[in-house]
Amino acid sequence: MAEPTTALLLRLLFLLALSASVAAATASTSASAPARAAATIRTATGCRRGDLVVRQRATGRVVEGKPEYAVEVRNACRCAQSRVLLRCYGLSSVEAVDPRAIRAVDGERCLLRGGRALPPRGGAVRFTYAWMTPQDFPLVSAHPHC
Repeated sequence: MAEPTTALLLRLLFLLALSASVAAATASTSASAPARAAATIRTATGCRRGDLVVRQRATGRVVEGKPEYAVEVRNACRCAQSRVLLRCYGLSSVEAVDPRAIRAVDGERCLLRGGRALPPRGGAVRFTYAWMTPQDFPLVSAHPHC
């Protein structure tokens, strides 16, 4: 019976020491917790998922009875990002979509700029398409280059 109790006490002491260490480190820095967490994520991965921003708007044009939409994918990261894949479900459009900007690679995903890198801090790719409703273009993956 003594061994399980000793092991439990050792674990508790370890957790208390760890907690005190974390509290001391937190008190010694002036950055807020969210800023530290974001910096940790950014340092560990190069870019955050939210650094690739997809914006879309109706252009006001109608093509073959379907409204046209303009899409901009902007890289807000400090690093270039290549091989950007978006979920696009085949990219339905009644007008030709510029394949240099985006092209379907299978029935679900699309590749931006043929896989070439989006420049850092504001590099963008733009394209238009015409369909009954606006499509979503959530990020599937990207490869940052820092």
